Amino acid sequence: MTVARSFSAGGAGRHAVVIGAGAVGSATAIEALRAGLRVTVVEPGEPGGPQATSYGNAGWLSSHSVVPPALPGAWRKVPGWLADPLGPLALRWRYLPRALPWLLRYLASGWTEARVQRTADALRTLLADAPALHARLAAEAGVPQLIEQRGLLHAYRSREEFEGDALGWRVRQRTGVRWEEWPEPELRQREPDLDARYTLGIFVPEAGHCRNPGAYVAALAQHAMEAGAQRVAARATGFRIEGGRLRAVQTEAGEIACDAAAICAGARSGPLAAAAGSPVPLESERGYHVVVEGAAVGPHTPTMVADGKLIAHWMDGGLRAAGQVEIGGLEAAPDWRRAEILHRHLQSMFPGLADQPVASVAVKHWLGHRPSLPDGLPCIGTAAASPDVVLAFGHGHVGLCGSARTGRLAAQLLAGATPETALAPFDPVRFS
Repeated sequence: MTVARSFSAGGAGRHAVVIGAGAVGSATAIEALRAGLRVTVVEPGEPGGPQATSYGNAGWLSSHSVVPPALPGAWRKVPGWLADPLGPLALRWRYLPRALPWLLRYLASGWTEARVQRTADALRTLLADAPALHARLAAEAGVPQLIEQRGLLHAYRSREEFEGDALGWRVRQRTGVRWEEWPEPELRQREPDLDARYTLGIFVPEAGHCRNPGAYVAALAQHAMEAGAQRVAARATGFRIEGGRLRAVQTEAGEIACDAAAICAGARSGPLAAAAGSPVPLESERGYHVVVEGAAVGPHTPTMVADGKLIAHWMDGGLRAAGQVEIGGLEAAPDWRRAEILHRHLQSMFPGLADQPVASVAVKHWLGHRPSLPDGLPCIGTAAASPDVVLAFGHGHVGLCGSARTGRLAAQLLAGATPETALAPFDPVRFS
């Protein structure tokens, strides 16, 4: 299927290099082609493969995920995080000195409700119509079945537990998010496999999910190639900038002459941003998943439970539970105990899983790296060393969801067009 070249031809003839073929990079490549640019994608790994961040995420297209992880009072929980290496958020002691400046900025970003609201208002501009944008991209790429929009569910053990999250839901409501309450009888009817301790459901109809994020990203990357993009299977290492203008992207395989470039390399974007004059405090929020192949029970609606802080829903390959945050850098070995914790939470959510014969299921584990900035907002904007270099990374927990809109914005910057969304909250200059 050919990408329709539907907006400004102002970038015609420009050659743009997109660094990274993950969700953001692939969407950027497609939208840059749509803008009339010549595109080269630089990606050392197989798009959508197990090494890719989007491969193993929860698949939520949660247009309501506008609340940053750090909220007022989060600092009180830091001792607990340090004491419990298997809790929902853990810090590896050896990595703490390096992570401490990031963690302090992370806590400060959610110090007041007003700060949280500003972050939420900005994120909403990226996420509000994400399910529809992804449905369009999936249809163009020939995989419409991978995107579904039938709402997402948050399950609580009690109304008191829900009211403990009141600040987050209050902030969401101000951004325009609406939801339905499912009292216990309705929750039981709609989710018969869910453990009886959950007595209240909060259903967000506007949200959607992806049934196979890895296959979806692979399809988007392939779609970009079929539409005219070229791919260089190498790692980008820097830029040649002369007189404030980009002349080439440097890679392990040599230079690629170009007029513009977008850094969409996820958690590995930090050194490239610094090479373009815009150092940013990028950190990996390491996340795990477990997939139970052959599971006989599970959610009818993709579900997040408040007590376990994990998301469960059906993927093409089985029942997946994803979550956990571990601050330990890019190079530390996985701690597969964290995936086992997810598996135990999943069995607790759906007790019927524990009743299945062991031989009837297969359990698979995975670790990935969420590219996260301490204020909960991605970087989308031009680099300090040259306006020809665009930064588009750092989406944390909403990378897949926010990739469709980000790809449009990055492509507009590459083409020299006016972005359709105000980018001031995402400008990398905020870290200068």
